[in-house]
Amino acid sequence: MANTDVNQEIRVRIQSFVDELSELVKQATLESVQAALQGTNGASTRKGGRRAAVLASAARRAKGSKRTAEELDALVAMLLRHIQSNPGQRMEQLAASLDIASKELTLPIKKLLQENRLRTKGQKRATAYFAR
Repeated sequence: MANTDVNQEIRVRIQSFVDELSELVKQATLESVQAALQGTNGASTRKGGRRAAVLASAARRAKGSKRTAEELDALVAMLLRHIQSNPGQRMEQLAASLDIASKELTLPIKKLLQENRLRTKGQKRATAYFAR
C-alpha cells in the first residue's frame, strides 16, 4: 500500500512541475511576442526580435516534432541574411553566430542550396557558405 501512495505522490509532483514549467514557457513566449510587436525586446532591434521568435519557437517544440512552415521560412530568411552579411562561414560558425544548434540549420541550408540562393566552397566539415 505504501508503495502506491509514494508512486501517486511522485506523479502528482511531476505533474505540478510540468504545469508550472508550461506556464513559464507560455509567459516567456507571450512576453517575447509582446516585445517583438512593440519593438522593445532585449536586443532592441528588429533582427533580434526575429531571432528571439525563432529561438522561442524552437524551445516550445517537443523533441522530435516538426517545425511549422512559417518557422522554417523565418529561419531560412534569417540564415540567408546572416550569410549575406557574413560570407564564408562554416556550419558550426553559423550556428554559434546565430545561437542555434547546427542540426536546426541543416534543413534551411539544404533549402537555400536547392533554391540556388547559396553556393558552397569546400567539402564536409570545411564547407563554407556564400550567398549568390
